[in-house]
Amino acid sequence: MDTINSELTDLLQQIGVHQESMGLTQRIIIIAGIIIIAFVADYFCRKIVVPTIKKLTAKTQATWDDYLFNDVVLDNICHLIPPVILYALLPFAFPHEPVTLTFILKLCWVYITAVSMRLICSFLTSLYTISSEHEKLKNHPLKGVYQMLKLIVICIGVIIIISTLIDKDPMNILTGLGASAAILMLVFKDTIMGLVAGVQLSANNMLRPGDWITMPKYGADGTVIEVTLTTVKVQNWDNTITTIPPYALVSDSFQNWRGMRESGGRRIKRSLNIDMTTVHFCTPQQLKNFEKRGWLEGFERTGKEEVNLHVFRHYLERYLRHHPRVNTSLTLMVRQLQPTPQGLPIELYFFSANKDWIPYERLQAEVFDHVLAVLPQFGLKVFQSPTGTDILALSKQ
Repeated sequence: MDTINSELTDLLQQIGVHQESMGLTQRIIIIAGIIIIAFVADYFCRKIVVPTIKKLTAKTQATWDDYLFNDVVLDNICHLIPPVILYALLPFAFPHEPVTLTFILKLCWVYITAVSMRLICSFLTSLYTISSEHEKLKNHPLKGVYQMLKLIVICIGVIIIISTLIDKDPMNILTGLGASAAILMLVFKDTIMGLVAGVQLSANNMLRPGDWITMPKYGADGTVIEVTLTTVKVQNWDNTITTIPPYALVSDSFQNWRGMRESGGRRIKRSLNIDMTTVHFCTPQQLKNFEKRGWLEGFERTGKEEVNLHVFRHYLERYLRHHPRVNTSLTLMVRQLQPTPQGLPIELYFFSANKDWIPYERLQAEVFDHVLAVLPQFGLKVFQSPTGTDILALSKQ
C-alpha cells in the first residue's frame, strides 16, 4: 500500500498538484478508482457472467439448474460483489484514519451480511421449488422445514449485524438472548409450537399436501394445499379456505382419508329399514319366479321353506358382486342389524372401485335406487313414518 501511495504522490507532483492539497487529491483518486473497479465488476457480472450462466442452464435437459440459478439468486450474487470489493480495497483510501475506516467498513459488512441473508434465503426458495417437484419429495410438508431454515439464517444474520454495529462478540449477544429466553418463547410461541408440530407431522407421516382431511372443530373438510410453520391451509369442497394451526393437528383429532385413496376402493356403508310385518315365508310360486329370473343362482337352501328376507339378502349380495363399479376384492356383505322400533335394518357394506366423490355418490344412489325398486318383488316394504296421506286414508275408512 505504501508503494502505491508513493507512486501516486510522484504522479500528482509531476502534473503540478500543490503539496497542501496532495493528501485530499490522492484520497479522492483512490476512492474514485475503487468505485470504478466495483462498478466494472458489477457490470461484468451482470452483462457477461449472468447471461453466460443462463445460456448454460438453458442448454441442459435438467430443470433443477434453472431453479437454482434463477433471476433472484443471480441478482443477489451481483449485489454482493461491489460491497465485497469496497470492503477489501477501502483500507487503501484511509490508511491513517482508523475511525473513519472502521465506520465505513462496518457499513459495508452490514450490507454484505444483509445481501448474504437474501442470497441464502433465495437459494433455499430454489431448493424448495426443486424438492416440491421431485417425485419422492413433493408430497411431504417441506415448506415448514425451509421456513425454519430461513428463520435460522435471518436470526444468525441479525445477530451478526447487531454485533458489528455495537462492536461486540456474537456469542455475548447469544448469551444475552439465552437470559431472555422466556420472553422470546412467549413472543414466538406459535412459531415454536408450529415448528415442533411440523416436525412431528412430517416424521410420523401424519399429513401431506394433497391429503383429504376432515376436522369438524375447525370446519375443515377438503384437501390440504399448504403446510407451513404456523398454518395448515385446507381448501374445502366449496372452495373456501380453512386455516388450522399445526399444533392443533397434533393435539386434537382429525380424520385423514389418504388410506382410502391409496387403497383399492372407497367404502359404502348404508342401511334401510324393512317393515318387519312384511317378512314371511316364500310361496312355491315365488321361488319358481326367483329361480326363473336367475336370482337364486348360488343360493344355499336352508330347508323346505325359505324366508323372503333371506332370499332378498342373497340377491343383493349377488347383485353387488356382479356390479362393474364395485370392488369385489374388498369386503362385501349384506347383513341384518339389531331390530329397532323403526323397522329391521338391512345394511349394505361394500367398496366403490372409483374413489372420486362424484362417481362414488352416483354408485351409491344407483345401488339404493335398485334396492328400493326391487324390494316389492320379494313382498317386502320399507318402513317409514306415517305421512299426511296415510292419516287421510285412515280417516276416510
